[in-house]
Amino acid sequence: MKSLELFTGAGGLALGTHLSGFEHVALVEWNKDACDTLRRNSREGALPGVDRWNVVQADIHALDFNQFGPVDLVAGGVPCQPFSLGGKHKGMNDERDMFPDFVRAVRDLRPKAFIIENVKGLLRQTFRNYFSYIFLQLSYPDLHRKKGESWEGHLRRLEDVRTQGRYADLQYNVIFQLLNAANYGIPQTRERVFIVGFRSDVGHPWHFPKPTHSFEALMREQWVTGSYWERHGVRRPKVPPAHAAPFLGRTEELFDATKPWRTIRDAIQDLPEPRADAEPSDVFNHRLNPGARAYPGHTGSNYDLPSKTLKAGVHGVPGGENMIAFADGTLRYLTVREAARIQTFPDRWRFAGSWGEAMRQLGNAVPMDLAAVVARSVSRKLKERPR
Repeated sequence: MKSLELFTGAGGLALGTHLSGFEHVALVEWNKDACDTLRRNSREGALPGVDRWNVVQADIHALDFNQFGPVDLVAGGVPCQPFSLGGKHKGMNDERDMFPDFVRAVRDLRPKAFIIENVKGLLRQTFRNYFSYIFLQLSYPDLHRKKGESWEGHLRRLEDVRTQGRYADLQYNVIFQLLNAANYGIPQTRERVFIVGFRSDVGHPWHFPKPTHSFEALMREQWVTGSYWERHGVRRPKVPPAHAAPFLGRTEELFDATKPWRTIRDAIQDLPEPRADAEPSDVFNHRLNPGARAYPGHTGSNYDLPSKTLKAGVHGVPGGENMIAFADGTLRYLTVREAARIQTFPDRWRFAGSWGEAMRQLGNAVPMDLAAVVARSVSRKLKERPR
């Protein structure tokens, strides 16, 4: 099945869809360092099949999508700055709002399905009307905005079509859900909105995959059975942390049957200790960036929990979420490779640019394994015979 990747960044979503059986006709991205990352990994064949990737560095506003058709899937992590809790909260008034261009791609290419990833902030009360507008545009992409028409006026026309219940042109069945990456085995508590749509003729029902991992199961392994500490060959702490209190004394059979959340330790313990003066020859992007310090609101992530949400930060400078806080009170910045592990990129995937630029790419990325969970489910649905 053919796919087009938009707003590709460092390739997290693109890798997830690639591993799910989609063949990319093109990967569109405008940032030079991100394109360098994609091209380098394609040139070096970092994963089977990526050597055929066609990386297109372009301003999406000026792009003719018809040159890439036909495709079965359009996917993209639409730039999240307009809706991010850490941004300026301009939303639909932000010139970086790229949702109209994603809708245009769906309108021009008429794929069987699409996948969008975005920040939790998109669901904020402030943007509720605009989220409804995005949702209805994706449902009826042919009903495009007229010249000089306000987005509120366009929304009213879309609402009229939806409530009438009769529409003969291109239509998609669209659903969305807020997913926590940690609930799917990613060592990071990263909450993201996924919007998935199927062309109305695809015909089969679809739902988001069920979570497979839980915080409760991690507490069982750490503070009831102790198997977490045994697995890592470290001594169990004598004093449980406050977050374990609700689970102390609970018998093992009272816990759910899910797998435990993966922690930072789970993700990176086998890597060598990073140094500032050298990078291991066999571990790419694993040089220590010194100078980490804690202050209020900038405290780092507990080594024995999933990482906090990695963030791109302002001008590529990450915040406390990009630091590890160890049990002995010390802390340090994650290396690029460690952050890549937390975002579930393969170790062969190299990131171009300085430490700050590479961390910016990672902070903006979709965890590869989470993208694959959603994309595999979509792929299976598209392979079914329509009713």
